[in-house]
Amino acid sequence: MKRVGILAGAFNPVTRAHAALAGSARAVVDEIVCAVPRAYPHKELHGATLDQRVEMIRAAAIADRIEITASGLFIDIARELRQPGDDLYFICGADAAERVITWDYGDPNAIDRMLEEFSLLVAPRNTHFAPPEHLCGRIHSLAVPGGYEEISSSEVRTRLENGRDWRSLIPESIADLVLRIYS
Repeated sequence: MKRVGILAGAFNPVTRAHAALAGSARAVVDEIVCAVPRAYPHKELHGATLDQRVEMIRAAAIADRIEITASGLFIDIARELRQPGDDLYFICGADAAERVITWDYGDPNAIDRMLEEFSLLVAPRNTHFAPPEHLCGRIHSLAVPGGYEEISSSEVRTRLENGRDWRSLIPESIADLVLRIYS
């Protein structure tokens, strides 16, 4: 089986936290895929266009490949990207894992069935995430170096708007892109 790590997100912009997640997951998976959904179930996008977000991911060099998906739900992404022989692992922070596990899918057993199709690699994110006991076999901790818990794309955008330091939150390789896209 090929272990494929999927880092799904808006990447609006790419941050050092995204890079740390992908880098740490390389110890667990064979390939890193950044999935950029066209639509999100929990937020509306502002800022960078889809093409600009893909350009930032490419310039940050955090993935082996980039895929644009129709939906932002993990189950939809898994079904869209799965190739025969793939074992899929979604790479996420504890906050995202909590949302995935507790989301109202309209069926109380939906997450159990979903986790038959993929696993989660969960990094700490200023919260302690303890998965339900019956799901522990499909949810794994991801060791990520400290210092990334507070970094988010929205913090980068807020700092840009307020004229505060933002460069320390992103990969240096995309600084010019970020300045061009968000200024």
